[in-house]
Amino acid sequence: MQIRTLILGAGAAGMMCARHTGGSTLVIDHAKAPGEKIRISGGGRCNFTNMYAGPANYLSQNPHFCKSALARYTQWDFIELVSRHGIAWHEKTLGQLFCDGSAKQIIALLVDELRAAGADLWLQTSVESVERTASGFRVTLLREGKRQAVSCRNLVLATGGKSIPKMGATGLAYDLARQFELPLTETRPALVPFTFPDGRFKPLAGVALPARLSNDRTSFDEALLFTHRGLSGPSVLQLSSYWREGEAITVNLFPDTPLFDRLREQRQAGGGRDLTTELSRHLPAKLVDFLTPVLALKGRLADQSDAALRTLCESLENWQLLPAGTEGYRTAEVTLGGIDTDALSSKTMEAKSVPGLYAIGEAVDVTGWLGGYNFQWAWSSGFAAGTAIAATG
Repeated sequence: MQIRTLILGAGAAGMMCARHTGGSTLVIDHAKAPGEKIRISGGGRCNFTNMYAGPANYLSQNPHFCKSALARYTQWDFIELVSRHGIAWHEKTLGQLFCDGSAKQIIALLVDELRAAGADLWLQTSVESVERTASGFRVTLLREGKRQAVSCRNLVLATGGKSIPKMGATGLAYDLARQFELPLTETRPALVPFTFPDGRFKPLAGVALPARLSNDRTSFDEALLFTHRGLSGPSVLQLSSYWREGEAITVNLFPDTPLFDRLREQRQAGGGRDLTTELSRHLPAKLVDFLTPVLALKGRLADQSDAALRTLCESLENWQLLPAGTEGYRTAEVTLGGIDTDALSSKTMEAKSVPGLYAIGEAVDVTGWLGGYNFQWAWSSGFAAGTAIAATG
């Protein structure tokens, strides 16, 4: 079988790429259905982009690499596509856009678009081998128990990273990158909960509150969730992308409240109230109970000197914790790192040393924040590769 373009991976980036490459394009995936990570995203409603997506929201060894693709296919371009398909959407928080209905609407949009562009989609099809040829590539596929050879001029690596292996993640893109001698940056689980092996937060499982989580590199003000295994929630997932094993993190339980001033005011107004009772006005009661022995919370407000209140506030605003690790790729939303951007053209996503080989989406060393940014990178990088392929005729 001879085609112009073979795209490995029917996820967000792969299907977006196929929409723009035009005819003589085949998209393959080993899953039973396309866009499985789209389907489960955003609680089933797909946080498909972010209104504020820009280069500052991405991690990469080369922070400038993503600029070209993000500028040429923006969040507003994808929003227009979503609206054109009659998909109702809404902003949740911090510019995060979700479908009013189901994530399956985004998958249907992408499948309809790629088919309208003349591309084919084969599911339950795996890659057995890839060879370089004089005119491009020869890929041996395994489909319905039978081998089939496909020759193509362009080969697009859109198989994602290692995150959520139960969804079929395999790291195939990295294996093929090594085969073609493309350098890789270190890969790590990202947007992933922290774990604490002693089960210290088990009594707080399910408790959530706004907090500021930080380390020496950055900080995030979003919700914090205590779990049986440790810490989760948006603030934790965001910080995990900037965290390394053995590093402490700081939790500020009062990021927007002048706690010391509030406690002094309440001491004047009602000093007979227990300190724990007053703190329960600002924090979940379960958390106050948990912190009582840790911080030796006792006595009435009237018994607390200014120095004692300052010490208490310092403890609550600079709670130092040392995670044992993360939940790993099992629950990580994305993979940090990947195919080194130095090996790729930022305009076309084509490998500099292997003409006709492209890498897009999560497979590349570009990782977005939580909140629709990784989907936007999929749309933008898929567009960049797809339009570049179409321009070659």
